[in-house]
Amino acid sequence: MKIPDKNKIFPLDNYNRLCFLKNIIKNPNIIVGDYTYYDDFENVENFEKNVKYHFDFVGDKLRIGKFCMIASDVKFIMNGANHLTESLTTYPFAIFGEDWKTVMDGKEYPKKGDITIGNDVWIGYNATIMAGVTIGDGAIIATNSTVIKDVEPYSIVGGNPSKEIKKRFSDEKIKKLLEIQWWNWDIERITRNVQNLTDNKLEKIVE
Repeated sequence: MKIPDKNKIFPLDNYNRLCFLKNIIKNPNIIVGDYTYYDDFENVENFEKNVKYHFDFVGDKLRIGKFCMIASDVKFIMNGANHLTESLTTYPFAIFGEDWKTVMDGKEYPKKGDITIGNDVWIGYNATIMAGVTIGDGAIIATNSTVIKDVEPYSIVGGNPSKEIKKRFSDEKIKKLLEIQWWNWDIERITRNVQNLTDNKLEKIVE
């Protein structure tokens, strides 16, 4: 049984603009699952540049599951982008230090939480995912979408702000897919089932 190497940076011969993403990530607050790939029009190193406002002192995380597909120019807007909205000004005085450094004593910039991307998620070109969003397993995010709220598993969303367009499958089939969690099988079982996984008949799945 010949299985693609999950630890290979560039899994396609003679093509260095698609990578298995976990193998190039340097930031410990970005966690990526096996076989998730990123395809960039220019350079795969752009991925971390597109995780915006991701400051160490904030401590938020970007978590991406297994077998995801992420297109070029997808952006993740982390909590460091947030400003005070209830105060008279949104200007971030404290970050510039000097006599301004204590202005945030007893106050806190808004945090919406981590960004969590499930497994088998396809994110289209130039989509933007905002802080605090969770995208469910099997979801599809359309090109140029701005995702500001959670996305249900196996749903297709698009637009700015994004809205659900439709579910990929019936509720019954989605329930079953979430139960079997094929992305957590051992890679040999996945390999035995690649033909079935690229079909749409759950009953064909084999042990």
